[in-house]
Amino acid sequence: MAAYLCPPAVIHGEHAVRTSQIVAEVRDRHPHAAWAPRIDGIAAGTGIETRGWMLPLETAVAPGNGGGLRTVGTGPARKALARDGFTEHDVDRAIAALEAMPAPQTVQERTAPAWEAVRSYGERAARGALQTAGLDAADVDCLITSHSTTPALPGLDIALANRLPLRNDVMLLPATQWACVAGTRSLALAADLVAADPDRVVLVVIAEALSTTYQPADDTLESLIVRLLFADTAVAAVVTGRPRRESVLRLDAAWHHTLPGTQDLHRLDTRADGTHFVMDRRGPRAVQETVTAMWEWLRVRYQDHPDSWHPDVLLAHPGGTRVLEYMEQTMPDAWPSGLLDHSRDSYTSGNRGGAAVFDILRRAHDAGQKSGSRAVLYAAAPGLTATALEGEWL
Repeated sequence: MAAYLCPPAVIHGEHAVRTSQIVAEVRDRHPHAAWAPRIDGIAAGTGIETRGWMLPLETAVAPGNGGGLRTVGTGPARKALARDGFTEHDVDRAIAALEAMPAPQTVQERTAPAWEAVRSYGERAARGALQTAGLDAADVDCLITSHSTTPALPGLDIALANRLPLRNDVMLLPATQWACVAGTRSLALAADLVAADPDRVVLVVIAEALSTTYQPADDTLESLIVRLLFADTAVAAVVTGRPRRESVLRLDAAWHHTLPGTQDLHRLDTRADGTHFVMDRRGPRAVQETVTAMWEWLRVRYQDHPDSWHPDVLLAHPGGTRVLEYMEQTMPDAWPSGLLDHSRDSYTSGNRGGAAVFDILRRAHDAGQKSGSRAVLYAAAPGLTATALEGEWL
């Protein structure tokens, strides 16, 4: 399974949103929530001071374009008030007051600007990755895309095919619902594609506007945590079947694992006011099960060298720092410390979903890696499902 990866391009959201801004907005909107007295501690516990969004915070919390009668309509409201004995003057006043009431944004109002941002950021990341690899859009044979937070048909693959533009015969493989596992799973798929044809050039593009899950009216603790965690990022990288001068990592093996009966632990729900990310507190322990399974895969893979082999860097996106701590606790004692430093560093500016592993990979690359060093890439996503890859720095 030899596949060669060029350095990824990473485009962070250009609007810096401070944790203090989110805390102030949520506290003002939900002063009587059960978690309100603990909000400062909850926010500090994330370890995130600033995250980048594709659109400003003001866009996420703005009211919709219609008034309070947008759903019911003025006509039915007038008839209902008249039936209850209101005078025409009172009906006019009541209708005016209701129309002046702000209404939540609709799914369309929330998603449309984010979708345009996802396409724009995705294009920038794609062009950056091609430039880094020393290639042109005409060299691409296959495009793999993912963008789970802005569902659209046609999707990012068609948008990029037109914007870059790509050749008419390029294979387009959209994977909208991969979510947090998009980074590792797209590379595993790309490796399979170039294994079948070593002359193929595969471009991977992942663009996530996770800020669209910021729901101002939701007063649950889980919604508060979602507001604090997520960041927007677009990433892209080129994978080839033969080494190039620009290649930095050779991918040697891939592993996949899905836990049955865990499909409801993390999920996206589409409601009248947009997309809500729903989390279950049992999630981290379920993710830990996939980590245990990955350790077993690596143990078997290197059972002939149990004392002499260990990864030199572990690029992991398990969804949060709690599972990173579990990963450290369950590593073999002989493994060196600091394997997850780049993963932790990425989390300090937000959870990037499917784009996270590429961001962590870029940080590791920029920090410098010795030729021959071993790397393990791992990610878990709603499902629960996980994918890992093992390879060597060039």
